[in-house]
Amino acid sequence: MKILVCITHVPDTTSKIAFTDNNTKFDTTGVQFIIGPYDDYALARAVELKEQHGGSVTLLNVGTSATEPTIRKGLAIGADDAIRINAEPKDAFFVAKQIAKVVQEGNYDLILMGRESIDYNGGQVHGMVGELVGLPSIAPVMQLEIEGDTAKLAREIEGGKEFLEAKLPFIAGCQEPIAEWKIPNMRGIMTARKKPLEVKEPSGDEQMTTTISYEMPPAKGEVKMIDPEQVEALVKALKNDIKVL
Repeated sequence: MKILVCITHVPDTTSKIAFTDNNTKFDTTGVQFIIGPYDDYALARAVELKEQHGGSVTLLNVGTSATEPTIRKGLAIGADDAIRINAEPKDAFFVAKQIAKVVQEGNYDLILMGRESIDYNGGQVHGMVGELVGLPSIAPVMQLEIEGDTAKLAREIEGGKEFLEAKLPFIAGCQEPIAEWKIPNMRGIMTARKKPLEVKEPSGDEQMTTTISYEMPPAKGEVKMIDPEQVEALVKALKNDIKVL
C-alpha cells in the first residue's frame, strides 16, 4: 500500500500570538512549530496501516525550508520519505493545486491529511484536492480500516457517526480518535536524518487570496456568577447586560 500523508507546519497550540508590520504578518519570534495535530493523527494511522499491510508512507508538506525540522519529526514517527514543495502555504487552493500534482504523479492508494490545519482552520484542502484529481474526499474520518481494495470508515456527522465504505484510492481528512499519537523514539530520530527528503519547486499557480491584516479576538469579559436560585437575576443579566433576550 502506497500512502501519501500531507502535513502542515503550524504554531504550537500554547504559543502566544502576535503580529508585526502593522498587523500584516504573523510574528514567529519565540514560536515553536509542530505538525498540525489533525495531520499527526493522519500520520499515526498511516504508519499503523503500513505495519498491517506493508507498503510505504510518504510525507508531503507545502512550505519553506523552515518546515524541514517538522518534516524530519514526521519521518522519525515512521514515514519512509518526504516531499517538500518550496512555497509559502498562504492560500488553500494554491496548496491544493500543489498536492494534486503530487497525487497525480505518485499513483498513491490512499491520501491522508488532517481535517483542517490549526492556523487557518479552513478545512477546505482535502475537498479541493479530491475535485482536482477526480477522487472521492471524505471528512472528518474518525475510524479507518482497510480490507483489500476497500476501506471501512466512520466519520463524524451532526449528532452522530456515519459508517461507510469506499474503494481505494480516495482522500481522507482525519481527526481523533483514528489513531493514537506517536512520539518519535531515539532510533526513529536518528534514522530520520538519513531518510530521503525531496524538494520540488511549486507548479507556478498563483495564490488566489491575500491577507490584508490580522486582528486579535476581543478580550474576554469578566465572569459574573449568578446563584441558580436567582432566575430573575439571570434573566435580567441576559436581557440588560449581555442583550441576548
